[in-house]
Order: sequence, then C-alpha cells, then structure tokens
Amino acid sequence: MPKVELHLHLEGAIPPEAMWELIGRHGGDPEVPSPEALAERFEFTDFAHFIGVWEWKLKFHDTLEDYQYLAAAVAEDLRRQGHVYVEAFVSPTDSPLEPAAMLMAVRRGLDQVTGVEVALVPDLVRDTGPIAAMRTLEAVISVREDAGVVGITIGGSEQLHPPEQFAPVYRRAREAGLRLTAHAGEAAGPASVRRAIDDLGVDRIGHGVRAVEDPALVRELVECQIPLEVCPTSNLRTRVAPSMERHQVRTLIDEGAFVTINTDDPAMFGCTLAGEFAALAELGYDDETLRMLTENAIDGSWASAARKRELHVGLAAWWQQHSVPPVA
Repeated sequence: MPKVELHLHLEGAIPPEAMWELIGRHGGDPEVPSPEALAERFEFTDFAHFIGVWEWKLKFHDTLEDYQYLAAAVAEDLRRQGHVYVEAFVSPTDSPLEPAAMLMAVRRGLDQVTGVEVALVPDLVRDTGPIAAMRTLEAVISVREDAGVVGITIGGSEQLHPPEQFAPVYRRAREAGLRLTAHAGEAAGPASVRRAIDDLGVDRIGHGVRAVEDPALVRELVECQIPLEVCPTSNLRTRVAPSMERHQVRTLIDEGAFVTINTDDPAMFGCTLAGEFAALAELGYDDETLRMLTENAIDGSWASAARKRELHVGLAAWWQQHSVPPVA
C-alpha cells in the first residue's frame, strides 16, 4: 500500500547499518562494540530512558556531512518500504550546528532519493526552553522554502516542560505561515493535550493517546476532528501503553477520533509502518479501517490540495487493484 506518515523523527529512523557507519566515523564506542550491541542499546525501560539513549546518539551525527548522509539513508529506507509522502521531524536544537545550515544539509540528503517526498517539521525540543526554541524558529523561518519546511513541533521531556511555556513561539510560527503540532499526551497526561490545543493552537497532536484518561477530552477531539499522530509500537516500547491489546489507540479509533498511524522512531523501536497496520489487523480492524487510517494521514497532512488529490488517487488505485472480491 502507498504509505503516508506524519510522525517520524529522522534521527530516530536512521537504518541500523547507517547508524553503525556513523558510529564508526566518530571513532566508535567501547560500550557498543558490535551491531548486536547497538540493537541492545535500543531496549528501553521507560520514556526517560529513551530520552537518555536519544541524547547518547547525538554525538554520532554532528557534522553537515553526517546529516546529509543520514537523511539520504532514511529517505532510501522509506522509499524501499513504499512510503510516498512523509512529514518528518528533525531536531536542529539538538545539534551543535547552525540550524539553517543543518536543515539545508538534511534537504540535500533527502533530495538524493527519488520516489518519496519528505517535508520537514523541525522539532524545537522543549528541554532547551522557549528562548532557545524562539532562536531556532527564526533560523528555521529563514530557510523554510529552500529546506522544504512545512511546520514545527516540540518534542522532548513533555512531563517537565508544559506546552504553555511555548505559546509565544507558536504564535510567531503561525504568523510566519508554518503549521503547528506538538508532542502531547505521551509522557504526560490529558492536561498536556488540552494545553497544546488551547495555549498553542495546534493543528495536530503528536501522540495524544493519554487523552483517553479524560472522556470529555476524547469527546472534544472527536467533535473537532483534530488529527492525532498515534505511534502504537513507540508507546509500547516507552511503556506509555501496556500492550497492543490494551493500547489507547483502540479507544480513539472506536470512538471516531481522527487517528493517523505512524512509527515515531522506527529504527530505535524496531518497527515499520507496515508492521503497525499488521498489528491493527491482528486486533480485528478490517481493510476499510486500515484504508481510512491512511486516508486520514493524507487529509491530516500539510501537503497542498493538489498533492493530497494525487495521494488519494494513488491510494484508491492501489486498493482497486488489490482488494479481494466478496465470496458469492
């Protein structure tokens, strides 16, 4: 199936072989002597542990050449998996490089690969605070057209840095014509989702699964049809969800929320978008529901109206070719 994804971190999607190459380029790490040890590094006890491993990874991609290389590697991996359109997060605040130069290096890498379109959504990283986020945002705005930037998000330690701190940053981004999403309802509860909506004025919510802890909020999400960037395996790996059978996504889909399915950090979590859909199928969701979730991703994207029509036509053509006729 042609795949559309709205919540994928480039730095968390580096294929294992490319990540191993980056580690080697930086002199290796005695604590990670083999690709097998690298895979073991990506076993997480909770969300805070995941953030710690993320910070460890950063030292292995800290040059413009590194970012161009990893972007091309990720784009090729996405193309191979059948992705046709992706809105990918990238974190210039986490890099020692000047943000505009870093974004342009990423764009050069992405443009090396044809067959998949990758728009960028810089993550302003809430852990560095709103002042640093505003500085990064201004750099983002300066290259938004050339770098193919369509919006912003804030990721990081959601439980420590509530959304309202970043309200001025989000107002500036909106004024500059950027679209808005924010990680919320992942490491923190439903209040984080509500604050992202009320104080930041987001167009989408990154994750949002803990909204189910507040039935009134779920009703509001259903009524307003705010797109949710749900990442099932990610939530399992960081212990946000107890199991796939008891995953919050089931409530959100069944209640009629605007759910999209995504992988978040697929190389770190060992997942693929095809695998996410397969897991939902195993829970009993039929082909029409899986198709609807992909249509949601198209409609919830920040692609142009013309591009959305192209994506819908391509998806419809695929389903027409591959649908199984009913048994007489």
